[in-house]
Amino acid sequence: MFPRRTTRQIRVGGVAVGGGAPVVVQAMTKTDTRDVRGTSAQIRRLEKAGAEIVRLAVPDRAAAAAISEIRKHARVPLIADIHFDHRLALAALEAGVEGLRLNPGNIGSPAKVREVVRAAGERGVPIRVGVNSGSLEKDILARSGGATAAAMVESALRHVRLLEELDFRLVKISLKASDVPRTLEAYRLLAAKVDYPFHAGITEAGRLLTGSVKSSAGLALLLAEGLADTIRVSLTAPPEREVFVAWQILQALGLRARGATFVSCPTCGRCEVDLLPVAAKVEKAVLALGVPVTVAVMGCTVNGPGEAKEADLGLACGRDGGVIFKAGKVLRKVAASRMADELLAEIRKLP
Repeated sequence: MFPRRTTRQIRVGGVAVGGGAPVVVQAMTKTDTRDVRGTSAQIRRLEKAGAEIVRLAVPDRAAAAAISEIRKHARVPLIADIHFDHRLALAALEAGVEGLRLNPGNIGSPAKVREVVRAAGERGVPIRVGVNSGSLEKDILARSGGATAAAMVESALRHVRLLEELDFRLVKISLKASDVPRTLEAYRLLAAKVDYPFHAGITEAGRLLTGSVKSSAGLALLLAEGLADTIRVSLTAPPEREVFVAWQILQALGLRARGATFVSCPTCGRCEVDLLPVAAKVEKAVLALGVPVTVAVMGCTVNGPGEAKEADLGLACGRDGGVIFKAGKVLRKVAASRMADELLAEIRKLP
């Protein structure tokens, strides 16, 4: 892993971003923001899943008007996602959002940009310049021959300069494409030009399985090179699943830890028990834990005992049953039909 990129630090509400702060997990609601009850309920689920910042789409004035009530129920900072209409940004700021996602070049005249920047600056609210490969300016596309990584960087810098000309430095930047190589190249290029924190992700990654794989590949590379200060996993799936995958990526890289870790073997011809239902049942219980423990379910006597001993709780299977380990010591032997239940009983004893 490379060292984290050195950036200035901003704050989204009470959450520090960049400047050596831990990588932050961000989510986005998928409800109609005008639906206060539904949106507030989804934010509560995202908070429970581990989201530390939540973004809301603000497509019209009714959505902007709903934010003030939504804000009352949310415990995490909220970011308003704005396109084209500077009045929506002003309304969202008035409603109490702690962040804006907008591109200043797309919200109207310089006077309108100044108005938004002034209102954000007075409140100490940062602005994320968010560039997607699918929505670059026509002149940049023509000059670059398409939505290249360099074109994405040029677009981002164009928007950032508008903010800098107004002496606004509470800036975060994202450069997202739906493929990993272009996204990685864009962040590498931009990192050499600015010291603002980066929000990272692979946009439009896909459904739960394929999108998780693509997001994991892209974010692992970006995080390993220190090029991400906040992350979002974008899936065609419930947003709580996005948060879960984001945390699993951070945990796998040793960057953040949240809740329990589940370890299981892939099984092979040496496995003499039906391990898949056991692993599924135990994993569900383990991942619901809020305590930082490691639980291992292993299928045979080759690597199983060693892995099980290294975990806080472990099951190593053999013929017709298994052995439960706790803190490296054997607790007892269990029959195959009772393996999952016996291990779950030990999990429930954890403090």
